[in-house]
Amino acid sequence: MHKPFLLLVFFVTSCWAQPFLSAREYSERCATYYAKQYDLDPTLVRAVIEVESAWNPGAVSPAGAMGLMQLMPATARRYGATHPFWIHENVRAGVAYLADLVHLFHGDLRLVTAAYNAGENHITPQLLSYSNRNAYLYVSRVADVYRAELRRGGKP
Repeated sequence: MHKPFLLLVFFVTSCWAQPFLSAREYSERCATYYAKQYDLDPTLVRAVIEVESAWNPGAVSPAGAMGLMQLMPATARRYGATHPFWIHENVRAGVAYLADLVHLFHGDLRLVTAAYNAGENHITPQLLSYSNRNAYLYVSRVADVYRAELRRGGKP
């Protein structure tokens, strides 16, 4: 006999401080929370999300990158995002990846953002001599959004 049942999914995370947040509000809280957890500038995380997906948690790139932070499947697996379209998992994994890149490139945000876009294996051997128009444009867009956010009062 098939009985109807109620499935109540109650998700508790430190990102969620009050009920009924919009997806954007929840995404922003997750970005700030995980940036602090990984000792990153929340403004940088927000700038990357803006450039990567324009805050669309369902975004999929032609290359197959997923979610807010546009994680490639291998990166999502590497950082434990088993559900890369879930906002909290995507942001946590993307921020963890950014934190690793900050460490790898000793805080040089040009290299960090270039590696986030092109992959660290492309950037590491060549560093600033790496030449790719798409990566250059990406780094420029992130820098522009980052500076604009700081001017609006975003805090590092």
